[in-house]
Amino acid sequence: MRSMSQLRNPIVPTRRPPPLEGGDRLTRAEFERRYDAMPELKKAELIEGIVYMGSPVRFVQHGKPHMEISGWLSYYIAKTPGTSGGDNSTVRLDDDNEPQPDLLLRIEPAAGGKSRIDEDGYLNGPVELAIEVASSSVSIDTHIKMNAYRKQGIGEYLVYRVLDQAVNWYRLEDSKYVEIPPDAAGIIKSGAFPGLWLSPTDLLAGNLAGLFAVVDQGVATPDHQAFCRHLAAAR
Repeated sequence: MRSMSQLRNPIVPTRRPPPLEGGDRLTRAEFERRYDAMPELKKAELIEGIVYMGSPVRFVQHGKPHMEISGWLSYYIAKTPGTSGGDNSTVRLDDDNEPQPDLLLRIEPAAGGKSRIDEDGYLNGPVELAIEVASSSVSIDTHIKMNAYRKQGIGEYLVYRVLDQAVNWYRLEDSKYVEIPPDAAGIIKSGAFPGLWLSPTDLLAGNLAGLFAVVDQGVATPDHQAFCRHLAAAR
């Protein structure tokens, strides 16, 4: 039998938000509410108002290539103070887009970077470079997500298509993504980050030493040195 205090102050059960489901059409606020209620969920993204869920991560198709390209990016960051990167970091873009790129690279706002860290610790606004390691997600990464990144002003977008054994690196020009061609030596060079050079051959072969050697060549250039001076002056 309930006590008088229980009758006066009935317990109202807390309603758990509905779980996220792939294909849901949600606002960013509702997406975050449901995502926060699922701490066991490792990856979900809101792209053009539609929820996309991460699949189990295979070692060969994702884990190993992700680690290798992450090492390449981290090596450049170590050589370029004033830049920072993230691994599977949520990026708040607008009410319909909250992606979680596999990797990203950004310039600090004081040096002209477009993204900022809000009071919740999330990135807001377009980063300078987003990277996706695409195997099962290749159709999403090269279509709807690519279009969302373009519209939101992410300056460069690199897609590592693992199963196709191909690398595509795009830069934003006149509101369109244009693929950056490799030079005569087969090296792709970032425009947003001087010295960030990539050897697709070494990446596809899993040759970390080769990847690092090409970055060493890039950061030895006058352009990278000038970029570092610019970053240092802004800090």
